Amino acid sequence: MAIGSSEISEVIRQRLKDFDAEMVSADVGRVITVGDGIAQIFGLTGVMAGELIQFPGETFGLALNLEEDQVRAVIMGPYEHLLEGDQVKTTGRIVQVPVGPELLGRVVSPLGEPLDGKGPINSKKMAAVEKVAPGVITRQRVDTPVQTGIKAIDAMIPIGRGQRELIIGDRQTGKTAILLDTIINQKGKDLFCVYVAIGQNAASIARVAATLEQYGALEYTVIVAATASEPATLNYIAPYAGCAIGEYFMDQGQEALVCYDDLTKHAWAYREMSLNLRRPPGREAYPGDVFYLHSRLLERAAKMNKANGGGSLTALPVIETQANDVSAYIPTNVISITDGQIYLQSDLFNAGVRPAMSVGISVSRVGGDAQTKAMRQVAGRMKLELAQYRELAAFSQFASDLDKATRDQLERGSRLTELLKQPQYGPVPLGIQVGVIWAGTNGYLDKVPVARVKEWEEGFSRYLRADAKTLVSEVEKKKALDDDLTKQLERAAKAFNRQFGVEGAGAAEAEPEAEEAKGEPKAEAGKAEAGKAEPEAKPAKAESAEPDEERRSSKDRRAAERRAEKAAVEKDRREKERRAAARRAGDQKGAKSAKPAEPERRTTARRADGAERRQAERPDAKERRGPERRTKGTK
Repeated sequence: MAIGSSEISEVIRQRLKDFDAEMVSADVGRVITVGDGIAQIFGLTGVMAGELIQFPGETFGLALNLEEDQVRAVIMGPYEHLLEGDQVKTTGRIVQVPVGPELLGRVVSPLGEPLDGKGPINSKKMAAVEKVAPGVITRQRVDTPVQTGIKAIDAMIPIGRGQRELIIGDRQTGKTAILLDTIINQKGKDLFCVYVAIGQNAASIARVAATLEQYGALEYTVIVAATASEPATLNYIAPYAGCAIGEYFMDQGQEALVCYDDLTKHAWAYREMSLNLRRPPGREAYPGDVFYLHSRLLERAAKMNKANGGGSLTALPVIETQANDVSAYIPTNVISITDGQIYLQSDLFNAGVRPAMSVGISVSRVGGDAQTKAMRQVAGRMKLELAQYRELAAFSQFASDLDKATRDQLERGSRLTELLKQPQYGPVPLGIQVGVIWAGTNGYLDKVPVARVKEWEEGFSRYLRADAKTLVSEVEKKKALDDDLTKQLERAAKAFNRQFGVEGAGAAEAEPEAEEAKGEPKAEAGKAEAGKAEPEAKPAKAESAEPDEERRSSKDRRAAERRAEKAAVEKDRREKERRAAARRAGDQKGAKSAKPAEPERRTTARRADGAERRQAERPDAKERRGPERRTKGTK
């Protein structure tokens, strides 16, 4: 069947009518040189700073240096196949990553590519890695805590939702452990987590993923991994990508936590990029805008007000120091940006303190606003007491004799230090934390040997979980201690101390003991004056109830111990006075023996002549006192 020319013309007209070609405008340039992950490109006259550009072979780069006659760009990915003269095109967009709940439970690269072998990520939304931080008007004050499950942090250095809390310390001091414990403790809560690994080896990142999966925390966590073998560009982008993933949840009115582990390696990657881009170096060879590198990242953490969704993004950056030097360039920069820091000391870590937190210079600038009322009530002055204890412990090494107040402070501080020790991957719920810290700060640990404090804490935690479930649930529900809950805590602590074999000592019994100690001098004086009044008081004790007898017997023993201690002190004082008197008497005797003998004889003779004359003038006195005077005269 032949086809006529009219039919062919009709088909062509219909095709031309339906043809819709999108016009694409792109600047084109040519590669001049490639090396060290940096490409020098001629052309690209309309490229924007930070724009994504495309190289041959589906390789992308980031335009950073816009110079007069060329563009310097960092290449994100392998660049060995790029040659001089290759064509480069602009894309008209900046670096973006996929965001959304589809990323939960996955390990991705800084560009959003899956690294865990679980298949593609079917994300429906993309977000730019760079974004302007929320303004002041859109924010609200931080008033909700991020429960880390670590007693020392939740009690003394609280972290609030929307806060930026720096974790700083030497390598191998437990910085990553704090991050993982915090993530694990969010199980069953409404906080999504993003863990950003920067410049770490792949084995460490795999261990982190396995640990989170083991404790059931990977299901609400996204891991953004930039290994040490990746180009510096990916290490540079990684924290911004993790922040963009967390900001998605904040924009939806939800709560998110981003952990940057660590920003020291992030600064190293940026320094490497800047030096390869021929940017002028500054202090420690860092470029001049290294402060802005971290400030524009951490300022994106915020607590939004209700009009803007009410979500929050909390940032926990990590900084690694060299030989505990917190005055270096990058540590001081990040300290000035964040809302507080948790300082981990290698000396404490080596001494077995976990977490190895230095209470003296660790601080949360949000403070009690980031704590529940119950924790504020029980923690009280613990931070100050522990800081003073560390100083006293250092100075007491050189002191041979300490007063009682110093000894008591050292004993209390050593027990509180043991109480706050905590194993890794073992976060403690809020109700158990409140109960344990309340018992420690109210004196129920004072009679427990320091070596058994850990055993006491574990036993008391089990006791609260098993026999005081209602108490724990009420504390977690009310988040405050009223009189009824306080009395329940007192009964629980006393009951457990009896089971533990320790005499109950606490705030309720400490006050009568103090009054008894103050009244002891008066009681002893009354005994001396009353004489026989004491035997009449003894039968009254026998008539008291059995619990009163036990309590009084324990008080009598403590009073006897105090009297024995006072007697020993008094004995030492009297012995010192006796020795001092003996020394003074010996000095006087030596002074007399040093006088010449002749003047002493003349004085004696004059006294004898005077006595004889007085006796001669008064005969009656002579008869009455003569023998005595004569005896003195003969001497």
